[in-house]
Amino acid sequence: MSVGWPRASTIRSRQWAHEVLLSTLRKLGFTEGYNLVLEHRRTDEGMAKAFAGANELVAARADVLIADGPEIAMQAATAARPVVPVVMLANNYNPFERGYVKTLAQPGGNVTGLFYRQQELAAKQLELLIEAFPEQRRIAVLWDSISEDTFHSAEKAARSMGLSLNPLKLENPPYDFYATFQILAQGEPKAVLVLSSPLFTPQRIQIAELAIKHRLATIFIFRTYVEAGGLMSYGVDLAVMYQRAATYVAKILRGAHPTDLPVDQADNFHFALNLKTAKALGLTLPTSILLRADEVIE
Repeated sequence: MSVGWPRASTIRSRQWAHEVLLSTLRKLGFTEGYNLVLEHRRTDEGMAKAFAGANELVAARADVLIADGPEIAMQAATAARPVVPVVMLANNYNPFERGYVKTLAQPGGNVTGLFYRQQELAAKQLELLIEAFPEQRRIAVLWDSISEDTFHSAEKAARSMGLSLNPLKLENPPYDFYATFQILAQGEPKAVLVLSSPLFTPQRIQIAELAIKHRLATIFIFRTYVEAGGLMSYGVDLAVMYQRAATYVAKILRGAHPTDLPVDQADNFHFALNLKTAKALGLTLPTSILLRADEVIE
């Protein structure tokens, strides 16, 4: 059985996710080199290469495509011909609003999988920032075109919470984070919501270091940023998402059709804190925040 995997990622994160998928698929009866082939194509090198990569996977007789990450992965996977089943891990877009699936119970078409609900999480991340730093009523937001949907959700949430946002959109990758954080440091907000983008992730250590240097409190969606030195994160457990994706792949390889596999959306979120970073920033986090954390890095 052959599985194609168009996704945007760094080498390190791709290898980690690859191992989670393979480990889960082994438990479900599929072993690479025996009855499974897992091939990868990048989607972070432009639309043309992403579409070409997906078509290469289909031409190589992939039985299922995994569309992991921002919408470009889904666009490439669903445009590939001939049509094959697609398992999505949708994190920077809403697959229902974009028409890739119809409903949770009846996805329709050849697409099913997981929805991270990332747009909804932006409101919760703002809530946590304000709970941690109630004096901050103006929040800086770092975003790019990939995270645009989530940014608009953050704008809406901020209005309902009586907050003001200072947005800073990054353009023309590779991004200059040194210049970006100099701009952030000169502004009024000292708390920053960093939205998710595969073009941010490879620089998460640099982002965390610059935030500490300029004494900016940060919140992210993925705990990998907190491991790298970011202050807080609130979002899905990526390992769980890849494990769930593997179950979809296994069912399809055994003959199930995506139409018969309801879409699964994230329902268990992880709140992580880095107290070492808080100390470096000279911040004392309220007890309520410490008690709510699922993980505290010291």
